[in-house]
Amino acid sequence: MKIEMGESLILSWLRHIKECQIVQTNWKPSSKWELKGIEQIEKLKFMSEERFKQLYQYDLYKGSSSVFQIIAQAEVDVIGMSFDKDEIKVHAVDVAFHESGLNYGSRDETVARVIKKCLRTAMCTYGYLGLTAGTIVFASPKINPAVYADLEKILPEIESLLKEAGMDFHVRIICNEDFKSKILEPVVDILDDVADTSELFMRSLQMYNLFADKRTRVTGMSRKPKNDAYLTDSIEKMTGADRFNEMKIGAIVRTELRQLLEDGMVSEEEIKLMQTKEYSKETFDIQYPLLMLSEGTNGMHPARYYSAPITVHGKKYFLCSEWFEVPQNNDRPYLLKWLAPHSER
Repeated sequence: MKIEMGESLILSWLRHIKECQIVQTNWKPSSKWELKGIEQIEKLKFMSEERFKQLYQYDLYKGSSSVFQIIAQAEVDVIGMSFDKDEIKVHAVDVAFHESGLNYGSRDETVARVIKKCLRTAMCTYGYLGLTAGTIVFASPKINPAVYADLEKILPEIESLLKEAGMDFHVRIICNEDFKSKILEPVVDILDDVADTSELFMRSLQMYNLFADKRTRVTGMSRKPKNDAYLTDSIEKMTGADRFNEMKIGAIVRTELRQLLEDGMVSEEEIKLMQTKEYSKETFDIQYPLLMLSEGTNGMHPARYYSAPITVHGKKYFLCSEWFEVPQNNDRPYLLKWLAPHSER
């Protein structure tokens, strides 16, 4: 099966940043599967065809008379599912990498193709997975500003149509600088922590780094040597929302918190407090000490801690892995509150 580099990047993004337990590239429904909710899907097809033709003169389906014809052409580049207690979240992503900018023909044809992809993905997710909610993403590192302006203007119309058809999917376009800050940089930040040979994008960068010197190594923002001014500026920008909004709490811990600790930006006095249950509960709302000295574990990896130790002020510690962000137990605001002032040191 052919895997494009953009698809491999999105696979890593869904697996490690969105923390999807199941991720598949080139997801295509089987012709043997039963398509459910046909009435709602046909309603969506009819409404979208009529509305986009009347309002924008877009011919979305080009003569395809049935939803079965439309769905037979469907293939989602990467689909990911995360499971948190009784909640299932789906992320369905189409990614397009055109070096000169997204181009499916004319400006109108390009916009119409993206709309069709998003709607068709919603139809498949609803009809074959039985899910009425989730996130549908069209991602591209480079989209012409005029094309992006058209797409951004139309997004509310797409979501409105989905709601009228009984579906509550959130539709996003991630491109240009957002593609870099929300997808590319978070994945590169964890480059040294992933050793899965199936993740071709990350493996290609890791291979390059084997032969690169320190100046030319590919590193994420949080992997660069930092002085106080750099660190303060970067955390202030990220804590404000954009980048952290894309990251589950575990990814923030493994990248930003870990790097602050390893870079010696936390005092030795606070490091001692982080080894206590009381301080960790009060400060981060977690149930176990944030740090555990590795020398006290006889070389064994303790439960509820990440397997790879980190080095802080010359000593090795295990970092707590038990973090939650559900309504009844949300550690996220505690962590973000801690990150901001500590970045100023």
